[in-house]
Amino acid sequence: MTVFVFAFYLFAVVAVVAGLMVVLSKNPVHAVLWLILTFLSAAGLFVLMGAEFVAMLLIIVYVGAVAVLFLFVVMMLDIDFAALRGQLVRYAPVGGLIALVMLAQLATGLMVWNTADAANGLRASPAPEGVENTAALGMILYDKYLYLFQGAGLVLLVAMIGAILLTLRHRTDIKRQNVIAQMHRDPAKALEMVDVKPGQGL
Repeated sequence: MTVFVFAFYLFAVVAVVAGLMVVLSKNPVHAVLWLILTFLSAAGLFVLMGAEFVAMLLIIVYVGAVAVLFLFVVMMLDIDFAALRGQLVRYAPVGGLIALVMLAQLATGLMVWNTADAANGLRASPAPEGVENTAALGMILYDKYLYLFQGAGLVLLVAMIGAILLTLRHRTDIKRQNVIAQMHRDPAKALEMVDVKPGQGL
């Protein structure tokens, strides 16, 4: 067994086991930690496949931002774990039924799986010879599919603005800053000079 094969099976087994523990963990904090381990194992598999850029992107974005954000949110929320376990037992039959349906669908798809004759050619890298993985990805995103990439960015921007507008609530019980009133403030009316005599006090 070569080092490549050993590393592949190691990352693959760790990713599968960690993914199962994400679902089976009763503590949400432990589930997020298992999710981070799953992302790291998947990044290792991407490195073995020669996709270093995707692996670093997975670590920086998902592990460094998304998973850590999940961890902080879960730790900051006051979660009643006893109530969660009660709800888990309550909805276990429905969840089991949905899991069986999903497994049946996956089994049906795997049984009728057929590999096309030109599949290996389609899997080949579209990058020219001598071009690195990151450079090839940049050429595809910013050259060949530039308008589609920018359109996807605009769609995400609109979705972000829509989410902000939907959750925006104007609260009247807090003190707000009026920038226009501060800019047009007259210093002669805002300041008052008081001549305090020695020993008199205010």
